[in-house]
Order: sequence, then C-alpha cells, then structure tokens
Amino acid sequence: MNHWIVAPIVLPAILAPFIIMVLRYHLDLQRIFSVAGVVALLGIALTITAQAAGGDIQVYELGNWPAPFGIVMVLDRLSAMMVLLTALLALPIVLYAIGSGWDERGKHFHALFHFQLMGVCGAFLTGDAFNLFVFFEVLLIASYGLMTHGGGAVRLKAGVQYVAYNLLGSTLFLFALGTLYGVTGTLNMADIALRVAEIPPEDTALLRVGAVLLLLVFCIKAAVLPLHFWLPASYANAPLPVAALFAIMTKVGAYSIIRMYTLAFGPEVEATQGLVGNWLQPAALVTLAVGAIGILGSQHIARMVAFCAIASMGTLLIAISLFTPDASAAALYYVFHSTLATALLFLVADLVMERRGGAIAPTKPMAQTGLISALFFVGAIAMAGMPPLSGFIGKLLVLDAARDAPDATSVWAVILIGSFVTIVGLARAGTLIFWKSHDADHNPQPEGEDAEPQPSPEPHPGLAFTAVFGLVGGLILLTLFAGPALEYTSKTAEQLFTPEDYISAVLGEAE
Repeated sequence: MNHWIVAPIVLPAILAPFIIMVLRYHLDLQRIFSVAGVVALLGIALTITAQAAGGDIQVYELGNWPAPFGIVMVLDRLSAMMVLLTALLALPIVLYAIGSGWDERGKHFHALFHFQLMGVCGAFLTGDAFNLFVFFEVLLIASYGLMTHGGGAVRLKAGVQYVAYNLLGSTLFLFALGTLYGVTGTLNMADIALRVAEIPPEDTALLRVGAVLLLLVFCIKAAVLPLHFWLPASYANAPLPVAALFAIMTKVGAYSIIRMYTLAFGPEVEATQGLVGNWLQPAALVTLAVGAIGILGSQHIARMVAFCAIASMGTLLIAISLFTPDASAAALYYVFHSTLATALLFLVADLVMERRGGAIAPTKPMAQTGLISALFFVGAIAMAGMPPLSGFIGKLLVLDAARDAPDATSVWAVILIGSFVTIVGLARAGTLIFWKSHDADHNPQPEGEDAEPQPSPEPHPGLAFTAVFGLVGGLILLTLFAGPALEYTSKTAEQLFTPEDYISAVLGEAE
C-alpha cells in the first residue's frame, strides 16, 4: 500500500499533540515546528497530486481490512487536488499568524492549527461516510478553539453561535447516516453506490430522505442560504488569519456534495435523480444574490469579506448544481481561485483593522496605506471576477458551462448582476477606507488629533506582508497557468462522472 496517502492526516495528528505536550512553553520552537510541518505537508501534497495525476485511484486499507468492512482512504484526482489546496493555503496563513503576532495572543494556536489541517485533509481523503462525519467533528472542535483564540466577549459569543449551528448540522449528519445505513447496510461510499443502484424504485422513499438530509448537512457546511446565518458573524469576529484558514472549510461542504452526488447518488440513479439540481441551484442563486447585497451594505470590513465568502460559495454551487462534466471542471477551477481570493481579502482586512479599525468610513491615514490599498485592489479584482486575474476566467468558465442549461438566463443574470454589485460594494469600501482617508489628511484636523500614520503594529511586518504577497502570487500563477489547471480539472471531472473506476478500485474483488 502507498503510505503517502495517509501522510497528510498522520503528520498533523502527530505534530499537534507534540506541540502541546513538549513545546507548550516555547513559542519560538512551536513556530519552527509548525512552519516545518506545513512545508512538509505541502511536499506530501505535491507528491500525492503527482501520483494521482495519471488517473490511477489508489486505496489505503487501515489495518489491512478490505472495504467495505474496514476503513479506507482513497486517493484520486479530486482528493489530491483538495489536499494540495489546503497545504497551499496553510503556508501563507501560518507565516502571517507569526508575522502579525496573532499566534501569541492566546494559547495553543499552532496545535489547534494542525488539528484543523488534520480534519480537513481527512475529510478529503476518506472513503467512508461515517469517517467523513468524524473528520467534520475534528474540524468543529479545532475551529472552535481557533475562533475564540485571543479571547473577548464578542468572539466568545460568535464562537458559541458557530458551534450551535454546526452541532445542529452534526445531529442531522448522524440522522442521515443512520437512515442510509438502515437502507443500504453500509457506510462505505463505494459500497453505498452499489447498494443504491440495486434498490427497486418503489422502495426508495427512505433513501431519498437520507439523501436530502445529507444534502442539508453539506449545505450547512457550505453556508448555502438559508443555512448561512452562522457564517457572517462567526468569520467577522474570529481572528482574521483564522477566518482566512476557514476559507477552505466551506469548500469541505462543496467537496462532499460533489463526492457523494456523483458517486452514490449520481445522475443515473433514478431514486435521487435531479435532487441536487432541483434543490441546490435555486438556493445557490439566492446565496450569490444575498452575498452580493451583503457586500454592498456592510459597514465593517471583516463582515464585508465574510459576505464575499458567501457570494463566492454561491457562484461555486451554481456550477456544481449544473451537474455536468464541463460545469464540474469549471467549479473545481473556481474552488482554487475563490479560496485564495477569500483568504487574501481576510488578511488584508486584518492589516487594515490593526491600523485603523474595521469601520468602512474615512479616518486618518494608516501606516503602509499605499501598499495595503494595492493589496486590497488586487483582492477586490480577484473576488469580483474582473480581468485579468483568475476570477474572470473562473466566472467565464461557469457562464460557458451554463449556456445549455434549462435556466441559463437566470444563471447568467444572477452571476453578472451579482458581479456588478460586488464591484460596486468593494469599490465603495476601498474609496472610504483608503481614498477618502487620504483626502481627509489634507483637511484641517481637530485640535489634538494626530494625523500622522502610526507605525506598523506587526512584530514582523516583513513576514506578514510576504505571506499576503504569497497569496497574490498564487492568484497570478493560477491565471498564468489556467490552461494546465483547467486540463487537470477537466480530467478530474471526467473521473468523477465515471464512478465505476472509483467503485472498482475501492471494492476490488468484493464488487
């Protein structure tokens, strides 16, 4: 068996308790081991992505117990791509947390950070629905600790709200798994696909209940309206480097929808035919619309970026709900773009808030205002989907994939109008925060008001800005290499829509 498959889970699972038990009083050593662990994770992710690029689906059987009786980890193009995205996101965020000093404002930041990575990578690699639930819970526990990092009543309140909504999702997840197990007698994803295909159409009522419950759970994780209420307050009040890491968490919900509803409840399954498109597409359209309106109406920069995350999830789920190989390829390209762009805006928002507060209103100029405004401009272009960055390519791919859809007019209208509203909202925020504040510096100041920019609040501003520029570089590379990236996502979509290969690789002779 290929032990590289479990390395993205095992590495942070070992490193996190090591940091807690051995390095808990040595912050410098925690930082060294944390960065080294993320760099190692990135190397592992590149290795397994290269292994999966050939199209072979590899299975790791824990304890040598074959599926469907044992726990299996599965490496295909999709899971390798998502693990690579996680590692690419984690590196600039951990560097920014060190450079900005966020990691020393509370306890156990680096340990919780690696537990979070373990949960995310495990969710992407598992081939078992129950273990998907287990890794969701690992995510929930670690993310709650990260959300409340640094303390404060507002952050604690937001954390409790976040946990309450996600515990509701976990409860529904258990109900869905119990229903599916009662109908199929298994929770291995490949085995569920086989059993579902064998159920007579007249006996599928309970199966549809389980599939709908599962879709609701994944929509909660993906912040689909009307199940999105936990996200704006939770992300806006969390430490913003943590919110940047959480950009990958909504993608876990999107990944789960793609995985389960191409494998177990695919378009050829009569019992659940049309389930995702009929339910998910209207919700995704409304999610995009509400996210764009939230961007326009926000009075706080962190809350505005949280609505950017909601709007980007709306666009992504519109592509997923079309349920064609071309649309799925576009969605997978957009996953990379939206994750990096959302994280970039959260880190820029943190730079702004550390210097002048988060209110979207003119104040006195801040330190490094020219550099930060340039970074905000790049992030805004990427998020709004304007040329020349990857957001324009991603939205163009989604629009092209929707041309032949029955409701193509609605999809095009919502995406284009939503993009325009997003441009207006981000332009308004940039004008008030940077331009008007600069103009205000040339006006007479009230007596006693100091108009001089303050020094950088980061202990290591060079490292913090390097991390942010790393995300900018990721967006530029995604634009320059859009051709190879789209080729990879197209092959990934093709693999997703031939689930027989996945089932054969996991079950082997048991099939």
